Amino acid sequence: MAKTPEQSDFTSIQRRIKAAIYGKQPARLLPFVGNEQQALPKGLRFAANDYLALVDDTGRIIRDDKRGAIQPSTANILNNINIPLDSWLKVTLEFKHLFTGPVGTLQDVSRYCQRLGMKRVAKASSCRHWHH
Repeated sequence: MAKTPEQSDFTSIQRRIKAAIYGKQPARLLPFVGNEQQALPKGLRFAANDYLALVDDTGRIIRDDKRGAIQPSTANILNNINIPLDSWLKVTLEFKHLFTGPVGTLQDVSRYCQRLGMKRVAKASSCRHWHH
């Protein structure tokens, strides 16, 4: 496991940090669009600062050499995207075992697989279980 988000190779957080240094939106990642209650364009339904706080809080829980917890203000992100805290932590800790490919709601992953011409949705049961 990487010591910092900047060192976490092949992750969206690393790509976002590198792009932010140059004031750019990383290619092939949805932008942050803010509060889900508003009628906003397609994108992630929370602010970049909230995302960074969630990554930081999660890292502090996972790493043995750090102390931390998901702060109430950060937990709002999980509430906004309908992921219970215990599910978030389990998915984060066991991600490689739970998913092998795209991750999201079954509907989103099915659409993604269809666009790629795939005939089967891998780990559909995980999508149903973790994205309720």
